Amino acid sequence: MPIKLKNVIETVAKEKNIPEEVIERALKDGIFVAVKKEYKLRNDQIKVIYDKDKDELKVLIKKKVTPFVEDEKKEISLEEAKKYNPNVDYGKFVEVPLDLEDIGRIALSVAKEVIAEKVSRVERDILYKEFKEYEGKIITGTVRRFEGEDIIVDLGRVEAILPKEEQIPKEKYKIGDRVRALVLKVLKENKYPILEKGKVKRVIKVSEGPLIILSRTHPNFLKKLLEIEVPEIQEGEIEVKAVAREPGERAKVAVYTKDKNIDPVGVVVGLKGSRIQNVSNELSDEKIDVIEWSEDPARFVIRALSPARPTKYRLLPKEKRIEVAVPKEELSLAIGKNGINAKLAHKLTGWHIDILSEEDFEKIQKLPTK
Repeated sequence: MPIKLKNVIETVAKEKNIPEEVIERALKDGIFVAVKKEYKLRNDQIKVIYDKDKDELKVLIKKKVTPFVEDEKKEISLEEAKKYNPNVDYGKFVEVPLDLEDIGRIALSVAKEVIAEKVSRVERDILYKEFKEYEGKIITGTVRRFEGEDIIVDLGRVEAILPKEEQIPKEKYKIGDRVRALVLKVLKENKYPILEKGKVKRVIKVSEGPLIILSRTHPNFLKKLLEIEVPEIQEGEIEVKAVAREPGERAKVAVYTKDKNIDPVGVVVGLKGSRIQNVSNELSDEKIDVIEWSEDPARFVIRALSPARPTKYRLLPKEKRIEVAVPKEELSLAIGKNGINAKLAHKLTGWHIDILSEEDFEKIQKLPTK
């Protein structure tokens, strides 16, 4: 007896945002597996056909014509077989329509599982492809719940994870809060290792993918916020060359432009600091130093140590190290609280920086070289 399925297929496809053809294929595959399991047949002995125009699902199984029917699931008498093919004879096979009501409850349960799994797999693939395009971009969601210290963020059609390690330390959230973050990774796998000093600290797992990892601490989050806030960066007039952060505390951004008529630092900072303040507000008042990038490493390092003002330097290119001298009263300023200024300058430039007072710098210069 044909089963009317068109409305069911349309409804499921709409709910899952999946093409109807995918639901049809999943349905046929599910019935196929159920019949194969129930009747213990080979693949070539079963046909599942869905006629979209007539909205009919038919299942045909091949039965052998035999004078003595011992297994009704696989054999058929000649008299019965001729109802389906008048020219059939003993030893031949005939395709017989199967009434789906004859399939056992266990087999139908298997069919439902197969259909659900195939639909779920396709749904995951569609979501993966959709959100993979967001990787490296900023997205906004809603705090849905907490799993330990990780935050589960509702992005509408899928949930993402903002791990503890990717949260700005001093920020606190509650359910229902809006959260803006960088899409750090979109994975088909349901596991994501959190690394610390090159070793796996812990592994984040979800029951089913895609696994979407968010970050508010990554340097690129700051970079993307600047792109949104500063049209000149979006339009390519100004380039963000490097970003270094101690999330929630302080950051340094190196900017550059080929246009000699543009002050890249002034443009990024904005009138009375308005642009950089908007970005800072999003980052829980993270203090952001904007400096002009230079291809001259010494000049770049000296600028990166702002607000300190180094007076002398010695470049050691082979070691990618630089020794800088600052006035004694600016030594603590150059190093920063807990070494943060020096640390960020190193991250930004990639150079190892030895900060010395002017007096100590002069003493070192007088030492004989090896």
